[in-house]
Amino acid sequence: MTSLDKPTEDTQADDARAVTEAALFEAFGGVRGMVETVLPGLLFVTIFTINKDLHLSAIAALVVSLLLVVVRLVTRDTVKHAFSGVFGVAFGVVFAMMTGNAKNFYLPGMLYTLGLGLAYVITTLAGVPLMGLILGPVFKENLSWRTRNPGRKKAYAKASYAWGGILLAKCAILFPLYWWADTAQLGWVLVALKIPPFLLAVWLTWVFLAKAPAPIDVFAEMEAEEKAEEERKREEREETAGGRHRREA
Repeated sequence: MTSLDKPTEDTQADDARAVTEAALFEAFGGVRGMVETVLPGLLFVTIFTINKDLHLSAIAALVVSLLLVVVRLVTRDTVKHAFSGVFGVAFGVVFAMMTGNAKNFYLPGMLYTLGLGLAYVITTLAGVPLMGLILGPVFKENLSWRTRNPGRKKAYAKASYAWGGILLAKCAILFPLYWWADTAQLGWVLVALKIPPFLLAVWLTWVFLAKAPAPIDVFAEMEAEEKAEEERKREEREETAGGRHRREA
């Protein structure tokens, strides 16, 4: 390795890390997405802790979720994270209102977390890690990592196991509290467990992917193939035209 090679390799590694960070930021919503995830539940548990009013707490959480969507629409930003928050809060409100039990506001989200944790583990055991399915399109590699990039598939498997383990550990804390703790205690623990486990999972994903081989840009490959095909057809037309001119001459 020459003195000129090292900076080039360092630059490529830095570029890979930057791309990974940007992709994770886009996929998981960044700081704004975290705020949108935490705020409705925080508002619900705060109001319920103060006045024990299920209806007011639930309506306030739903209203703030809708306002977050409106803000994204006004700013012409992506609404997928805000919309997912609205659906989660709406299901929670319905469960709580129908049963009259404020703790059921949290139940749909807890069941979703359990299902997602199991999905990460099961899909990885099946050879199709969920993290690869989520991030493949973001990295413009689609499913090329499955057969053409084994190092990247291994990184996606590690990341999926990390997410699955963290989410299932979170469920192991929350579900006993659902049965034994009161609504306020469960709510505050759930709010406290929103961001730290998420950040840990994202950081581990970044670590695994930053060390993995670069993604194969299948979109660039398709564009190159299309250009090659167009060039081949152009050459064929030129050859056909040239042969016609020679015959006429």
